[in-house]
Amino acid sequence: MVGAALLIWPAFFNGYPLLFSDSGGFLHQTLGPLMLWDKPYVYGPFLHAFHWRISLWGPVVAPGLILSHLLWLTQRVLRGNATPLWHIGLCAFAALATAAPFSAALLMPDIFAPIVVLGLFVLGFGAAALTRFERGYLVALAALGIAAHLAHLPLALGLCLVALMLRLWRYPLRLLAMVLPVVLAVAVLVVTNAIGHGRVALSPYGSVFMLARLQEDGPATALIKARCPDAGWYLCAFTDHLPMPANDFLWAPESPVNRDAAGQPRFLGGMLLAPEAGQIVAETLRADPLGVARAMLGNMLVQLGSFGIGDTLDDAHFTVAIRPRIEQGFSARELAAFDQARQAQGTLKDALMPLNPFHLLVVLVALPMLAWAVWRGQGLILAFTLFLLAAVLGNALICGGLSAPHPRYGARIMWLLPVAALFCSLGAMMQRGRKRG
Repeated sequence: MVGAALLIWPAFFNGYPLLFSDSGGFLHQTLGPLMLWDKPYVYGPFLHAFHWRISLWGPVVAPGLILSHLLWLTQRVLRGNATPLWHIGLCAFAALATAAPFSAALLMPDIFAPIVVLGLFVLGFGAAALTRFERGYLVALAALGIAAHLAHLPLALGLCLVALMLRLWRYPLRLLAMVLPVVLAVAVLVVTNAIGHGRVALSPYGSVFMLARLQEDGPATALIKARCPDAGWYLCAFTDHLPMPANDFLWAPESPVNRDAAGQPRFLGGMLLAPEAGQIVAETLRADPLGVARAMLGNMLVQLGSFGIGDTLDDAHFTVAIRPRIEQGFSARELAAFDQARQAQGTLKDALMPLNPFHLLVVLVALPMLAWAVWRGQGLILAFTLFLLAAVLGNALICGGLSAPHPRYGARIMWLLPVAALFCSLGAMMQRGRKRG
């Protein structure tokens, strides 16, 4: 619990859990209730399981406890045992020297990205240090985390491939323990989409997001302009508007997704565009695979360098997207607490932005330490380092390449590298101590 309190300190500083514009949509999934077309029906119910229309402090304490416990298990796996003093030191380092608490204290599924990474590693490489109950719990937790955000599914699949490359195939039961959460998450996504959208699919409308990315990068825009007007696509009426920023394409009121050629609003325009978007994306991939690959690689590199905390600290869209949800579903006391928080008052960002250069410095210091660990390391420490490096690269490729580079996408997982460097340092110290002994 002490570790959890350290890991969610920004919420205490703010006077309320940190919120993002999309947090209101996740709350609306159960307060409405509403089956949103652009989000899995997973994280909203998770929030409800801990707030019950009483307070949003429950949903921020829960991830803090989960993450603290995962770091305890990771310490047990890597060091052979876990002790309270080492654990509090580890959580304090993650809380004070990295951006970890800004994901843990934020009511968004972002915190499940590192939870999935750590959970899969412990399941695959540390099974001997776990009880049967802990293994079952981690399978369920990893499945929840994978299903909570669509970016976590390809990330988990990629990490399973990394485990194979690290020769985990020699332990089929451990590999199965890593694969099982992926299978369960797929089942959850398919079932909830079948019930809520009437479509048996992992992401019924995911093609719209891919199209948004490809039209901004250029390949899809070039295809649309080359094929129109003969193709008869809805977007043929908007060729002079393309390309446009992916975020504007998806959400701006004047976007072709949300307003037709006559200027009339399109309710749930993303859902309406999905069949055509799927066709355009498929044809773009066939017509210009190298152009798509170049764009994805470029966005991945941009994402790798973007891991600040700024875009989750302001009060953008609070009056439209979040305050009505709290007013609708919670007591007047909870609404007053929200209104009085630093974030809602617009003062949180200026107070905490000076931490960004320090977080960047910590990551830069960690990189040569990790390079040394890969060069000289062995055993679990080496596997842990390679696993986390693969997770950071995979996260950048998936989020930056398929969605758009955003600081919070990098911040939610980049903090694992300094933590890995700390474990490498501890491992080297223990190794030298054993040699002297």
